[in-house]
Amino acid sequence: MEHGKLQLAEYPFQRRFFSCNGHNLHYLDEGEGEAVVMVHGNPSWSYYYRNLVTELSPMFRCIVPDHIGCGLSDKPDDSSYDYHLEQRIDDLDALLSHLGVTDNITLVLHDWGGMIGMGYAARYPQRIKRLVLLNTAAFHLPASKPLPLALKICRDTWLGTFLVRGFNAFSSAASRVGVKRHPMSSPVRKSYVAPYNNWANRIATLRFVQDIPLKHGDRGYQLVSDIEASLTEFAEIPKLICWGHQDFVFDRHFLAGWKQRFPDADYREFPDCGHYILEDASDEVIAAIRGFMARGSQKDGAAA
Repeated sequence: MEHGKLQLAEYPFQRRFFSCNGHNLHYLDEGEGEAVVMVHGNPSWSYYYRNLVTELSPMFRCIVPDHIGCGLSDKPDDSSYDYHLEQRIDDLDALLSHLGVTDNITLVLHDWGGMIGMGYAARYPQRIKRLVLLNTAAFHLPASKPLPLALKICRDTWLGTFLVRGFNAFSSAASRVGVKRHPMSSPVRKSYVAPYNNWANRIATLRFVQDIPLKHGDRGYQLVSDIEASLTEFAEIPKLICWGHQDFVFDRHFLAGWKQRFPDADYREFPDCGHYILEDASDEVIAAIRGFMARGSQKDGAAA
């Protein structure tokens, strides 16, 4: 894919690249001040955070990577990149180290970005100042929640491989079923799926699902256990959790998991919204995040 020719709706940002183990990792770095690091999941990319970056960058430094295989980053094959959770955390660690971002970090996390971002946070809990969680997880699949059939097919069958890599089924379907209140406009939906325009470029959308550890012995199971155990380190920092109830994966079972672990967080729930909460309830969620960030900044000023 030639990035320069990619037509995107509402994405007016400078494209930056970081060499990560020989691959170009694309990221946004907009604004100045305390760092707000936004980590996307699957099958989205940094485009998901475009409106939040526009809102926050006048006051904060917004850093938004595209994981390798996603968005405008390189999409190598399995012979030259390990599509695994630990590697994703290593990539984020390397990028933030390269950018000199090592303290007072606000993490904004969505979907599998929650596991990646909290994997980074588990390594450096002292660096994390705030958490914003958007339909995500940093713990194992709840015992009350079976793996959805669509994910099981993608994870475990040749049919899933054929559908995801042959027809872009995962990204295309997510752009439609991931919103409930407001269907995506055609230009926005096309921007979500544009980076995944052929069999080779859809490798990450499949590998993310195949990398989900469900039982002891699965690669990454212990790492997820360790990330889950680390959540106690963040009990006292400010947390905003915005949740669309109509998410067929990150649903009420996962929300209950967060409430059990972080009962004192600021919860904003949207019963009529889906997985892509920043699309379905963009104005409300961005206003909530803006207010959450402002409250923290005001306290900092008072303390100073």
